[in-house]
Amino acid sequence: MTIMGTADTPLWVQDRDTVITEENNVEWRYGVPPDYSRNNAALQQQSKYNHIEGSLEAIVQNLVRTFEMEVSFKTNPQQWLSVVVDKFRMRTNTEPAYTAKDIVAAGTYNLFLGESDHYSAKAEDFESSGRIFHEVFPNGFLWELIEVLAGPPSVTFKWRHWGTFSGSYKEHQPTGEVVEVVGVSVARVTDDLKIESLEHYFDTNSFLGKLTSGEKAIASSCPFHQQA
Repeated sequence: MTIMGTADTPLWVQDRDTVITEENNVEWRYGVPPDYSRNNAALQQQSKYNHIEGSLEAIVQNLVRTFEMEVSFKTNPQQWLSVVVDKFRMRTNTEPAYTAKDIVAAGTYNLFLGESDHYSAKAEDFESSGRIFHEVFPNGFLWELIEVLAGPPSVTFKWRHWGTFSGSYKEHQPTGEVVEVVGVSVARVTDDLKIESLEHYFDTNSFLGKLTSGEKAIASSCPFHQQA
């Protein structure tokens, strides 16, 4: 179903590269806009779902990708186009809700994963959490929308995240396998498709279990290594 044409499509539900190109005076986390060229190339090769431009599925996918870009790279939430900043709240698996400022401070990995046997959000900050998972998935941890289950104002959609486990996770060696996470999210949006609240539901324990299924590194216990 096509719901909008190019002329009346808000910027934040267009392709995220268009969003980046069209914006000025943005406070970027690393001083420059993000470069999604490698990510886009990987998506072209690995995506299972190719949604028709202008369809509800394509629009929701663009909105989520713009949101992910903004929370990852824009340090000033007032510059986030994809959300109603003053109202915005996000939660994972019915855990306490967090605000845009919380995301800027802690990062999405910390807020998504929390405390468990295999990950401690309290031990990481925005930068260190990002480094951990960039090391785990050096070729990218890709995201795409599978299907929209319900339309606005409470957009319910199914998605998948995936990447090749080719870098170590803490002391666990990589398996070389593709790690896939499938989840469902509910985005409550305004008439012009800005997000007021976002709820994610996925199995965090299963995700971390896949990263800790390989052998642990043994170099630290090797006497020859210790003498080197």
